[in-house]
Amino acid sequence: MALPAFDALTGLVDRVFGVVDSLVTDKDQAARLKHELHMTLSKLNLAQIAVNAEEAKHASLFVAGWRPFIGWVCGAALAWQFILAPVLQWGLTLAGLELTYSLPQVASDRLMELVLAMLGMAGLRTYEKRSGVSREKVKRR
Repeated sequence: MALPAFDALTGLVDRVFGVVDSLVTDKDQAARLKHELHMTLSKLNLAQIAVNAEEAKHASLFVAGWRPFIGWVCGAALAWQFILAPVLQWGLTLAGLELTYSLPQVASDRLMELVLAMLGMAGLRTYEKRSGVSREKVKRR
């Protein structure tokens, strides 16, 4: 399943390529323009990766810890939405108690977008570790 932001960017690039194809009649020049666009996007991605790497090295928890925080928030929200709230509701019903209000709900469609984005980042992190470019603070035995 592709991420919405990635789909939007891919769609935008495809539209730009369509404009290049329709405006530039010389196929070689169109290919060069497309290649330059790809190279520019690649350079931007590499720059963002460098920023992310520096951010992760920062000593402050508020700078380096925001990604793990989002992960824990997503995990807690998933646990509430799909485990804790349904079990609590079931338990209250089983006990014969009926709530006059409903338990809080999480916007699960938006939560799933965020979780899938985080899982994508985790996949990239695994790739970094396997490539030998990750930094480890403590080696475990």
